[in-house]
Amino acid sequence: MAGSIIGSPAETGAPSHVPSSTDSTDAADSDVARRLLASSATLSYDPATEVDWETPLDKDFHGASPEWSTLYGTAYWRELSEELRKELTRQEAASVASTGIWFEMILQQMMLRDMYAKDPTDPRFQWALTEIADECRHSIMFARGAKKLGAPAYRPKRAVVELGRAFKTVAFGEAAYAAILVAEEVLDVMQRDWMRDERVVPFVRTINNIHVVEESRHMKFARDETRKRLAKAGPVRRQIHALVIAIASYVIVTSMVNADVYEHAGLDRKRAVREARANEHHKSMMRASCSGLMEFLASCRLLTKPALAFYKRANLV
Repeated sequence: MAGSIIGSPAETGAPSHVPSSTDSTDAADSDVARRLLASSATLSYDPATEVDWETPLDKDFHGASPEWSTLYGTAYWRELSEELRKELTRQEAASVASTGIWFEMILQQMMLRDMYAKDPTDPRFQWALTEIADECRHSIMFARGAKKLGAPAYRPKRAVVELGRAFKTVAFGEAAYAAILVAEEVLDVMQRDWMRDERVVPFVRTINNIHVVEESRHMKFARDETRKRLAKAGPVRRQIHALVIAIASYVIVTSMVNADVYEHAGLDRKRAVREARANEHHKSMMRASCSGLMEFLASCRLLTKPALAFYKRANLV
């Protein structure tokens, strides 16, 4: 810096450091991270003690709000007994949890890679590690919850697993953080309904409440990081990442409910898949859940024509 000005601060009477726009941005980013750290310190949960893992599963309850079932409103749903409807929603809730675990593992790796060898005294660095710790607890919580619901290990298709492996390796900047936001926003709206619904088994409501409270901080960080990274993005990078985010969103959303849930619930798999794909009620629920997310992406100029094609295929717009 000494070579960039004539004379020393003492000689010129100038202050030793004039805050730049970069300094202001960094200070604002650090302030957000400090607030998130403070919130985490005062309002976090330990699922190992907060969730009732000991009480046997009460099959008189649903696993999720029935209105969120992929078959709700279809002819097949109307034919199902109340017992089968409840079993279906339990299996669907377990599948959503399993997909959540898969993506949380991708999320953790992307954040670790993003923070690798950065300043550990930076509040953003410390918040990233705090978020990763949260996600580790959430993944264990979801795994235990799925097991208690009597579900097998629902995994995405092999092609999706490999796409996720590639995405976590190459995604950076706004592509990584916006994809994180998509997964968290969709789950957030869904789980806010489930946690308030007295038809849902109590331990699942507790799991949803924990996840909603702690993910609200994660979404705040993801939004801020997306905006920050986009500020440095040129038009070509913005176009490319808009498409990458949309493809990631499509893969995440279409992987939430594994087709195997219908067999495990005792339904005709082929008929259930066919009616679920044509279910306009479920499509409208997904679109409504993503309205805020789509507004955010639009404000960031990430809803390009190629990207919108994938959001429409995923029934998000």
